[in-house]
Amino acid sequence: MSELLQEFVDSRGVPMRVDRQRGVIRGVKILGLRSRNGRTYLPEALQQAARLYEGAKVNVNHPKGSPTGPRDYRDRIGTIRQVVARDDEGLFADFHFNPKHALAEQLAWDAEHAPENVGFSHNVEARTARRGDQLVVEAITRVQSVDLVADPATTRGLFESQGVEPDARPAGQPTEEGTSSLGELTVEQLRQHRPDLVGALVAEPAERIAALEAEIDRLEASEAAGQRRLLVRRLLGEFHLPDPDTAEGPARSIVSQVFLEALMTAPDEAAVRALVEERACLVRGVQAAGRPTAPGDGKPTSRERSQLASGGRDAKSFVEAIT
Repeated sequence: MSELLQEFVDSRGVPMRVDRQRGVIRGVKILGLRSRNGRTYLPEALQQAARLYEGAKVNVNHPKGSPTGPRDYRDRIGTIRQVVARDDEGLFADFHFNPKHALAEQLAWDAEHAPENVGFSHNVEARTARRGDQLVVEAITRVQSVDLVADPATTRGLFESQGVEPDARPAGQPTEEGTSSLGELTVEQLRQHRPDLVGALVAEPAERIAALEAEIDRLEASEAAGQRRLLVRRLLGEFHLPDPDTAEGPARSIVSQVFLEALMTAPDEAAVRALVEERACLVRGVQAAGRPTAPGDGKPTSRERSQLASGGRDAKSFVEAIT
């Protein structure tokens, strides 16, 4: 199983030699055979990993955000060189630091007087295996970074500090079962371990989409109703039927509310035209039955519309005929 490991190690009890002028601390401990997190490193794994640590850049403090994220130039303080693996002890090296760095003097003093304060934190990719109760690191495949950290003796893992509960797991550190860090978390893993969170994340945009779709439907329906009203008014005028907004008395019955609703709900323009034309024919038939036949009868005229609007005998006869 391959995973991202993060370890601390300090130089407590390790004799170190400090060359302030050249900016070198010789003999710092890089990695032991057993980590503070309970992992066991095979000696052959450290032997093979020595070359990967050679020339590794050292930064001050932990990276901000993802352990694999970019580092600030001001954090860079030096490099690791002359890495060697010692039997039953671990990896050791010379730490070449910038003597002009703002923390150089503090670093040199700690190395000489308080070596437990000179500690490193690692981000490495490794191949691990469970052997009984032990999680064994069989090989280190990549060294991501090495960081110079404060109070390493009071910590158990990356992103932890003094006062953290012993069982607390630092943010972004993999579990022994191989759960990925936040930067490597996949959708499948999130669905498996936190379906409630996935459901909450999906529900919010779904509700917003549904609300937007409902608003679009309302606007489209409003636009269609407006277009249909314009069509009805145009066809009523074309067939010389009363204007529903101004018609009164018997003329109002010609363009009754029931008739207007039928026009508004008709399936298409052809159906609306057919209803209006049928109503106009009825009006002309009633008018023809109530007065002598004259040239031009059978076609709607503006004079007939005026007679209907005035509430004359023809309009009353039409109302009686259709009711």
